[in-house]
Amino acid sequence: MAQKVTPRSEDYARWYTDVVQMAELADYAPVRGCMVIRPYGYALWENIQQALDRRFKATGHQNAYFPLFIPMSFIQKESEHVEGFSPQLAVVTHGGGEKLEEPLAVRPTSETIINAMFAKWVRSYRDLPLLINQWCNVVRWELRTRLFLRTTEFLWQEGHTAHATEQEAREETLRMLEVYRDFAENDAAIPVICGRKSESEKFAGAVESYSIEAMMGNGWALQAGTSHFLGQNFARAFGTQFLNERNELEYVWQTSWGVSTRMIGAVVMVHGDDQGLVLPPRLAPYQAVIVPIWKTGEERRTVLEMAGRVRDMLPNLRLRLDDREGLTPGFKFNDWEMRGVPARIEVGPKDVANNSVALARRDMPGKAGKSFVPQDGLAERLRALFDDIQASLYQQAENFQRANIREVNTYDELKEATQDGWALAPIADDPAVDAQLKDELQVTNRNFPFDQPDGEWRCVVTGRPVRERALVGKAY
Repeated sequence: MAQKVTPRSEDYARWYTDVVQMAELADYAPVRGCMVIRPYGYALWENIQQALDRRFKATGHQNAYFPLFIPMSFIQKESEHVEGFSPQLAVVTHGGGEKLEEPLAVRPTSETIINAMFAKWVRSYRDLPLLINQWCNVVRWELRTRLFLRTTEFLWQEGHTAHATEQEAREETLRMLEVYRDFAENDAAIPVICGRKSESEKFAGAVESYSIEAMMGNGWALQAGTSHFLGQNFARAFGTQFLNERNELEYVWQTSWGVSTRMIGAVVMVHGDDQGLVLPPRLAPYQAVIVPIWKTGEERRTVLEMAGRVRDMLPNLRLRLDDREGLTPGFKFNDWEMRGVPARIEVGPKDVANNSVALARRDMPGKAGKSFVPQDGLAERLRALFDDIQASLYQQAENFQRANIREVNTYDELKEATQDGWALAPIADDPAVDAQLKDELQVTNRNFPFDQPDGEWRCVVTGRPVRERALVGKAY
C-alpha cells in the first residue's frame, strides 16, 4: 500500500489512528467528535454483538428498545445521576419549529426512562425478575475524542434488570460482569482484571460499580465493560414498586451493565502491530482470505477454478475470495494484513498441480507463519489453526499484561510503575486520594481486583491502614 502505518514505537496514538483509518474500520464524521463506522468495522461490531447477545439470551435476558429522547425531569429525579451526567448532556429545546414545553436530553444512558416504564410494568413479585437489554446509540458531549475509544455518539448495549431482593440483584451484577470477562477473554482474546470501582469512579447513581480492565499495547488501561448494582436508588426516584408474597409494597432492586464500540478499539490496541490489525478468528469479519496467483491467461483460468473449489470446500467459515483484477499478489497480501485477517490461503499454478495450498497466519508474519498443506482436510486444518491463533493471541496479551503490572508500596514506586504500565498498590477508597492521583500523576484507580492477597498495608498516598490493593494506571 502506498501509505505506511506510523510505527507503534514512534507514536502510539498516531499508529492507532492510522490503523483504524487505513484498515477502513471508521472515519471522522462532519460533526465534531463523531465517527462513521465503515462496513468492515461494522462487520466486526456485528460479530461482537452476536457473541454477547448469545450470552445475554442464555442468561434469560430479552432485547427491547427505548426512546432516544428523555424528558429532562427524568434525568433530574436521581440526584447523583444528574450531577454525574449534566456536563455531558446534549439537550433538545426546539422541535417542529417551536420551543418545547420541556427540554429533552439525548440519551446518555437509559436508567431513567427505563425505570419510568418498569414502574408501569411491575406490579407483583410474579413480574420479577425483569431482565431487559437494548442495543442502541448514546450521546455524551465529550471534549476530547478518539475513534472508537471516546466519541460524542457511540454504539453499545445496556442491560437493565429489576429484582425482588438485594441478593438477587447483587448476584445479577456479578453474573453479567462474568459474562463480559468470558467474552473478552474467549472471543476477543483479551485478558482482563475484574474488580470493584472506587467510590469516585463508580457509575453516577449506583451503589457499587464493577469493571473489567484491559491493558493496551502501550501499557495504558481501558475500561472494557462495567456492571452496576443500583440498589433501590432509581426505584425510589421513579416509584418502581411491587407487592411481595406477604402482600407488602416494596421497591425493586436493580442493576445495569454495558459494553460499547470501544471494545473495537481494545481489539486494535491489544493485538495490532506495525503492519496493521491482528484480529482474533472468533471476531474477524473474514477468518481467511483466498488469494489466487497467476501470470498467464491460462494460469488465471485454472487458478481461479481451483480457488473457487477451495472456497466451496469451506462453507462454514467466513471467507473472502480476492479475485480483484489489476492488483498484484503482494498488494493483496499487504491489504489483508492491514485488515488483520487471521489466515491467508494462497493458490498458484504449483498448488493446482499438487492439489495443495499455501497457508499464512497473520499473527506470525514471514516464513515462520507459512506452510504448504494438501487441500484434503483443509477445513479441519483451518479450524485447528484458528484455535491456535486465538490461544496464541490471548497468551501474548496475558504475558504482556503480567510483565507490566508491578506491586508497589510507596508513592514513588507507584509513580515509576505507572509511567508505562500498571501498579498494584495499597490505596484508600477515598475521593480525595483519587483526585490527588489524577492531579499529580495523571493516573486513575482502575478498580480493586477481586483477587486480593490477605494482609494489611499502608495507603501509598495517606499512610492510613488499608486491606485492599488497587490497580492504578494511565487510562483512555
